[in-house]
Amino acid sequence: MYDLLASALHIESPYFIDGINLDKESQRLDVYIDFKRGSRFSHNGEDNLQVHDTRKKTWQHLSFFEYKCYLTARVPRVIKGDGNVAILDMPWEGELPGFTLLFEALLMSLISYMPVHQVAQMTGVYDDKLWKLATLYVDTAKAEEDHSDIEMIGVDETSCKKGHNYVTLFVDLKERKTVHVTEGKGAETIASFCKVIPHYHDQNKVIKSSKISHVSCDMSPSFISGIATHLPDASITFDKFHIMKIINEAVDKVRRSEAKDEECLKGNRYLFLKNKTNFTLKQQQAFKDLSISNSKLKSFRALRIRESFQDIYTYANTAEEFVCLLKQWYYWATHSRMEPIIKAANTIKRHWDGVVQWMETKINNGILEGLNSVVQTVKRRAKGFRDTKNFITMIYLVTGKLDFRKVNKHCSF
Repeated sequence: MYDLLASALHIESPYFIDGINLDKESQRLDVYIDFKRGSRFSHNGEDNLQVHDTRKKTWQHLSFFEYKCYLTARVPRVIKGDGNVAILDMPWEGELPGFTLLFEALLMSLISYMPVHQVAQMTGVYDDKLWKLATLYVDTAKAEEDHSDIEMIGVDETSCKKGHNYVTLFVDLKERKTVHVTEGKGAETIASFCKVIPHYHDQNKVIKSSKISHVSCDMSPSFISGIATHLPDASITFDKFHIMKIINEAVDKVRRSEAKDEECLKGNRYLFLKNKTNFTLKQQQAFKDLSISNSKLKSFRALRIRESFQDIYTYANTAEEFVCLLKQWYYWATHSRMEPIIKAANTIKRHWDGVVQWMETKINNGILEGLNSVVQTVKRRAKGFRDTKNFITMIYLVTGKLDFRKVNKHCSF
C-alpha cells in the first residue's frame, strides 16, 4: 500500500513513506516521509554529501478525495565540501514554503480561471498567500522571457479601478500577448518598457534601442512624445479602434445636444454608437422606424460621417486611395457645421501621418480590442485586489502567455 501511495505522490528513493494518519473528524490525511539510513545526497553540484542532521518540514499537497493531504518529512541537512551545513530542497517542494509543486500547479490553474477569493474559499489557502504565489510564478516566468525579436507593439492604458489609477499595457502584436505592464499612462511608461527589451547592434555597428519598427497606440501626447524619445526608429500607427472612439464620442455629443429639442432621440444612444452589422432584429427595426422621418437631423448626418470614415478602411486598396478618401472625408466633416465632428476631424488632421501609416502596417486593432476586453474581465474577477501589483500580476497571468513549465514542470495550462 505504501509503495502505491509513494508512486501516486511521486516519492522516489532514497525517500519512502514511513507512515500515514487519516483523521476523519478533521478530514485530514497526513503522510510521513523518511529517507534510507546511510543515504548520501547531492547539493549545488556537490555529490556524495553526508547527512549532518535533519529538520522536520510539512507541505500541503493535493487533496485525497475529501481529505486535505499534508506531507511531513525529515529533511536532511548535509555537510558541504567547505564544512558548512546546507538543508536540501525536496523533489516535491514547491516554490512557496508550505506547498508541494503539484499543489501549486493546481492553485495556479484555478487562479487562471477563477477569482482569487473564490479559490481561497475552495482550497482553504488565504488570499494573500495565493496572490504571493501568483506573483512569484509570474515574476519568475517573465524573467525567462526573450523579447529580442519583438518588432511590432501595441500600447494601451486601462484604469485599475473605476476613476482610479491607470496601468499601461505593451502587447506583442505578432504573438498576441502582453509583454509588459506598468503603472501610469504617461511618457514614462515607454521608458519603463524599453528597460525590458534588449539593445542590439545593426549592420553598421550602431547601437539601437530595439528592433521595434512599428508602434500602435492612441493619440495621447504622452505616448507620442515617449515613443519619439525612447523608440526613435519606430513609426507610429494610430489604430482604427482609438480613432473610432474619438469619432463616436463626437457623434454622441451631437445626439445629446440635439436630444434636448428632439424627443425621438432620447433613450436611443446605442443606435448611434453601435455598428449596424451588430444590431439585433429589434434594434434594426427601431433604427428603421427612427430614421424614416428623422433622417435629416444632425445626429443622422453625424452618423453617416462616422460610417463613411469606417468605409475608408474597407474600400481603400492603396495608400494613394486611402489618402484621397481621407481628404474627402476631412472636407465633409469640417464643413458639417457640427462642432464636435469638426473637432474630431481636426484631431485626425493633426495626427495625419499616424492615421495614414495604417496602410503600411495594417495593424489589426482587433488584437488590442480583444485583449482589452479580457483585461476588463480580469478587473471584474480581481475584485478585492488590494494593490495595483496584484492587478498587473493577473493581467500577465491571463494575457501574457507565460510558460510556467519553466517554474513548475507540472504546470500545463
